[in-house]
Amino acid sequence: MKKVRKIYDKAFKDKAVQLSIERTNVSELARELGITAPQLYKWRKEFEEFGEGSFPGKGNLKLTPEQEKIHELEKKLKDAELERDILKKAIGIFSKSGR
Repeated sequence: MKKVRKIYDKAFKDKAVQLSIERTNVSELARELGITAPQLYKWRKEFEEFGEGSFPGKGNLKLTPEQEKIHELEKKLKDAELERDILKKAIGIFSKSGR
């Protein structure tokens, strides 16, 4: 039989992380919440790394502000390169037909 994967929302994960920081026994807290201790530690690590950007959901990227800026600039560069290539081809086509 196939195991059904549980999905937890951002609010649940945030609260679980906060509780795990406040309490000393993470395993007991995990049992109370109905999750595994390794899962709770994984959420804590993600929260420590990304802060409020943690747990975006729906396959969105978890990026630090610096990574977001780099991603945005890379996208702009790719668009500019594509535009340049199109203009180069257009110049080549028009210069041949004008002779």
